[in-house]
Amino acid sequence: MRIAFLTAHEGVEQIELTVPWQALRGAGHETRLLATRPGTVRAFRWLEAADAFPVDEVVAEASPADYGALVLPGGVANPDALRTDVRAVAFARAFMEDGRPVAAICHAPWLLVEADAVRGRTLTSWPSLRTDITNAGGIWLDEPVRVCTAGAGPLVTSRRPGDLDAFLGALTGVLDSGR
Repeated sequence: MRIAFLTAHEGVEQIELTVPWQALRGAGHETRLLATRPGTVRAFRWLEAADAFPVDEVVAEASPADYGALVLPGGVANPDALRTDVRAVAFARAFMEDGRPVAAICHAPWLLVEADAVRGRTLTSWPSLRTDITNAGGIWLDEPVRVCTAGAGPLVTSRRPGDLDAFLGALTGVLDSGR
């Protein structure tokens, strides 16, 4: 399956990008890095600059129909920047409306809030998003991972880097069941 990893040009939490990326590639999926600008994406380790990763495609030129699933890595600055980019919001909304799997970790559900895609869904996230998710009509739970099948398609969410094992287990389970 071809899987889009969507990030802003700067601020993605490196471990939330690289660990799922490597796991999904190892499982035989094609992973592509989409960003708001061409060139590279600057990742962070918490608040310190880390590695840069080459962008495969700019979200403004990408078609959601070309991808079977969407992964939204977190970091504080990353989803905050994505939610101000109308093309990134529309890209994420298309996945949610079409019922294709979406996975979001840490602060990444902010983009789904902006896309009006959490209403009636149960999810988890970094704790500071609780109010935003609730105000957007979602049900927020404090747990390592949540797979919500209410709505058009599966939504896999997780709280933080420490939950990556649970996140990957749930995500691969969702992807394997859809093959």
